[in-house]
Amino acid sequence: MSADDSGAQRPDWGWAAPGRVNLMGEHTDYNDGWVLPFAIDRRTKAALRVRDDHQVLMWSAQSDDPGTAVVTTTDTRPGEVTGWASYVAGVVWALRQDGHQLPGLQLWVDSDVPLGAGLSSSASLECAVAAAINDRLELGLDPDRIAALARTAENDYAGAPTGVMDQVASMRGRAGQALLLDTRTMALEHEPCDLAAAGLVLLVIDTRAAHRLADGGGYAAVRAQCERAADLLGADALRDVSLADLDRLPDLADDGATLMRRARHVVTDNARVHEAVAQLRAGAWSDLGRAFTASHTSLSDDFAISCEELDVAVDSAVAAGALGARMTGGGFGGSAIALVRFVDVDAVGDACRSAFADAGWREPAVFAVEPGPGAGPL
Repeated sequence: MSADDSGAQRPDWGWAAPGRVNLMGEHTDYNDGWVLPFAIDRRTKAALRVRDDHQVLMWSAQSDDPGTAVVTTTDTRPGEVTGWASYVAGVVWALRQDGHQLPGLQLWVDSDVPLGAGLSSSASLECAVAAAINDRLELGLDPDRIAALARTAENDYAGAPTGVMDQVASMRGRAGQALLLDTRTMALEHEPCDLAAAGLVLLVIDTRAAHRLADGGGYAAVRAQCERAADLLGADALRDVSLADLDRLPDLADDGATLMRRARHVVTDNARVHEAVAQLRAGAWSDLGRAFTASHTSLSDDFAISCEELDVAVDSAVAAGALGARMTGGGFGGSAIALVRFVDVDAVGDACRSAFADAGWREPAVFAVEPGPGAGPL
C-alpha cells in the first residue's frame, strides 16, 4: 500500500493503458475506413479498490486538486459528471448499460500521456479504468469488448464524437508494431514498425494548442459534413466512394464544393493508409515521409482541421530534415508527428522550438515515441 497526494491509502498501481499516435488515416475511422495507429510508450495507470456501497470516488494526479476526490455513484447518467471524471464515470455507466452490476469503487489514476495533445489521453484513461474493473471484478470481457465499451463511454457519456480507433489502439497495441484496422469489419493486422532498426525516430511535436473534442464545434461539424456527403452520393459511408464520384457533389448541394473537399481528404487518406502499410513492409521510409506530408496538406487544405501552430510545426520539421510530418489526432490543435533520421533529431526539435519562439508562442514539447504494448496489468 502507498499514500496518494490526499493522504488516503491506495493500492499499488495495478493496470495501465497507453495513448496512441496515428501514422495514417485521419478522420477515416468514423467513415468506415482504414487507420494505421500504434500504441505509444506513454500511458495512464490505474489503481482500484472495491467499496461495500454504491459510491464511486475518483482521484487524478493531473486534476487541479489531486488531493480531493470526485465523488459520485454507480448510477449516474450522461451529463451528471463533467471534466476528466466524466471519462471514468462513463466507463462505469457503459459497463452497467452492458448488464454488469457494479459495487462501489475507489479509483486512482495518473498519466504521462499529455492532455489535449491529440494522443488519446481520454482513451488511455478509459481503457486503464475499464481494464482494472474488468480484471478486479472478473467480468470476463475481452480486449475488443472493452474497447467498444470505452468508446461508448467517450461518445455517449463524455460527449466526444470520436471514432473507434483510439480505444482499439490502446487495447490491442503491441510493442514494435503498428495496427492496420478496418473500422467497418474491425479486422485488425499487426504490422512490424521497427523504426530504430532503420535509424529513424518518430518525433511528437506537441504544439500545446489544446484541442477539446467534447466541446462539439469543429470535430462534430466535419463529421456531419462527411456523413452528408456520403448520403448525397447514395453511399453508406465515404469508404464506398471514389474520387470520380466526388465530382457530383457541387451539383447536389449549395455547399457541395466544401463537401467535395472534405470527402476528398477521406478518400485519399484511406488510399494513403494502404500505401503506408506497403512502405512499412518495404522499408521505403522516404516514400512514407512524403505520404505523411501529403496527408497533412490534405488535412489542412481539404479537411480544414489544422491550425497555424500545426502547420508551422510540420513546415519547420520538414525544412530541418524530417522525411515527412503531419498532424495526428482530431485536429484544431494538438500534436504533429515527424519521421526523422536519428542524426537529424536535434535539428528538427531546435527548428520547431525556434519557429514557435519567433511566432511568440509557448515552446512546443518535442519527444520521441515508440510502439508499445496495449492495456493490461502492470
